[in-house]
Order: sequence, then structure tokens, then C-alpha cells
Amino acid sequence: MTSVDFLAKEKIWFDKPRYDEAERRFYEHPNGCSQAAQDVGGNTILQDIARARENIQKSLAGSISASADQGEIICRIKSLELENHSLHKVVEDLRAALSKLDCRVSLLEKSPAAVTPAAPAAYTNGTAVQQKTSAPVKDDDDEEEEDDDIDLFGSDDDDEEAAQLKEKRLKEYAEKKAKKPGIIAKSSILLDVKPWDDETDMVKLEECVRSVVADGLLWGTSKLVPVGYGIKKLQIACVVEDDKVGTDLLEEEITKFEDYIQSVDVAAFNKI
Repeated sequence: MTSVDFLAKEKIWFDKPRYDEAERRFYEHPNGCSQAAQDVGGNTILQDIARARENIQKSLAGSISASADQGEIICRIKSLELENHSLHKVVEDLRAALSKLDCRVSLLEKSPAAVTPAAPAAYTNGTAVQQKTSAPVKDDDDEEEEDDDIDLFGSDDDDEEAAQLKEKRLKEYAEKKAKKPGIIAKSSILLDVKPWDDETDMVKLEECVRSVVADGLLWGTSKLVPVGYGIKKLQIACVVEDDKVGTDLLEEEITKFEDYIQSVDVAAFNKI
């Protein structure tokens, strides 16, 4: 008997490792499924938690924006209430003014037709209302008396008296007009007074010019203006009355000082 035959007849478990491997896989398979199921369940819970957090954040943001909008609406309502209150006050003032105006108009309508001239004017809202004055009614007797006083056939004496009175009034008017001072015409003149040379004493020259005195002449400011080669001219202003003093008179009087003055020119002439 060979060894192979002996082993074939012997009851030995040659496939035990295969059976162990199959058993191990059998036990590992349920554990693996449960672990996967646990992982899936955990992921679902986490997703639910994340959704809940997101919903909470959204609700909080919505509540904050809603509170802000509510505050703005409250401010607008308060402003509208204040505006409404002011408008009510204006309407009440207008109603009061209108009632006063109605009362005054009714009083004016009820007032008598004849009003004295000294009666003051009534004022309504700052506008003066002129009251009409009616002339007093004349009786027939007064008219007859006035007709009696009128002389249809005037005498010559009355004409003479009227002529004398007229002449007297004309004479008084003429005298009054003659006494009234008229408008005095004046002019502003600017003169250029030139010396002979640069050695001329300009201070003495100005004294000579200002020594000219006349009724209606008033000397003003003066200054020295360079001409050239060291020579300066005197520029002096004056105010004159046109009826009393003229430019010819000024030139004639100033050029009398031959030792200092060469010529006189009118630089400017303006009416005042």
C-alpha cells in the first residue's frame, strides 16, 4: 500500500484553510455592510444639521432686516404724524382768519352810509379798506338860499377887485421866485502850469498860483509831474462858478507871474 492510498483512506481535512477563509469572509461581510450603513446614516445626520444651521442663519438675517425695515417705517410714520399736525394747525389758523374777515365784512355792510371824513380806514389782513363817504344831503331851503346869494349880474367894482387881487398875487409870486436861490453851475478844472527850466523854484511857483483869488474860485490839490530833462510841471485842481470865473481869467491872472511861469494849459474841464 502506497502512501497515497493510505492518505486517501485516512479521514483528514485537507481544505480547512479554504473553509476558514470562507468563514472569515462570511463574518466580515455583515460587519462591512453595517459600517457602510453607519457611515451613510452619519452623513445624513450631518447634512440635516447643516441644513438646520443654514435655516437658522437665514431666519436670523431675515429678522434683522425686518427689524431695520420696521424701524424705518416707524420713523416715517412719526414724520407723517408731525406733518399732519402742522397742517392741522395751519388749517385752523386759516379758518380763524377767515372767520375774522367775515365778521369785519358783515360789520362794514351793516355800517351807516354817512361816514365822517375823520373816520379811520378799516384794515383787513394788512389791506386797508377805504370807507366810502357820502356827501350830506342838502335840503331844498339851503339850495334856495345859495341861489339867492348868487349875483347873476356882477358889477364893475367886483371885476376891478378881482383884477387887483390877481395882480397882487402875481407880484407876490414873482417876488417869492426871485428870492428863491437858483442852481449854481460849477466846474472842475485841472491846470498844467509849466516853469521856464529845471532851476525854477516850484514851491514859489505854487504859492504864486494859489495867490490868485477871485469870487467863486476854490483851489484844490496839486502835484508835480515830470516832463523831461529834469523839468517838472505843476498840476493843480480848482473848482469855479461858471458865472463868475472862467479859464481865460485864470490863465490871464496866473501868467502875470512871468519870472516863474512859462505857460498855463487846461488839462481837464468837467461840469459838476
